[in-house]
Amino acid sequence: MICRILLLIILNSCLCAATFVVNVTQSSYQAEENHSITLEWTFTITPDGPWRDLFIYCSLLTPRKELILYQVHDGVEVSESQDEQFSGRVQSDKDVLREGRIRLHVSRLRTEDSGEYYCDVNTDDGSGSGRFHLNVSAAADQLQPHTENPEPDHRGRIGLYFFSGSIRN
Repeated sequence: MICRILLLIILNSCLCAATFVVNVTQSSYQAEENHSITLEWTFTITPDGPWRDLFIYCSLLTPRKELILYQVHDGVEVSESQDEQFSGRVQSDKDVLREGRIRLHVSRLRTEDSGEYYCDVNTDDGSGSGRFHLNVSAAADQLQPHTENPEPDHRGRIGLYFFSGSIRN
């Protein structure tokens, strides 16, 4: 009998951990350089859960290296770990974190912010991750090449030609 009760407790705790999910609100984002964007992930929460055991690691995966966008360790934001590329441009919405949402506002977007974003969440309830792609296009005014007018401008110019010469017969 005791073995059955222990087995039920173990199975129940495994089922709870298996239901932990991290989702993205969009699979891809499109934005323009110098604009701002709000990136969001959601994760499964237990009401009044222990936030001291919350670990969040969000980053941009590039071909060269992984750039840290946002990190929470033991429920406390670790801004010192943020990559220099994002320094001063990322604000987190701490109010929605307790609702199971990671909402990051990124300002002054750059084309090099394009790429795959990954966020890993670990709690006492389980762990999971979510990914999406961000494409930042060049600003519209930078897409238009500056061209000179190929036609010479003759407005306002008067030509005076004087011919001097003699004709002999």
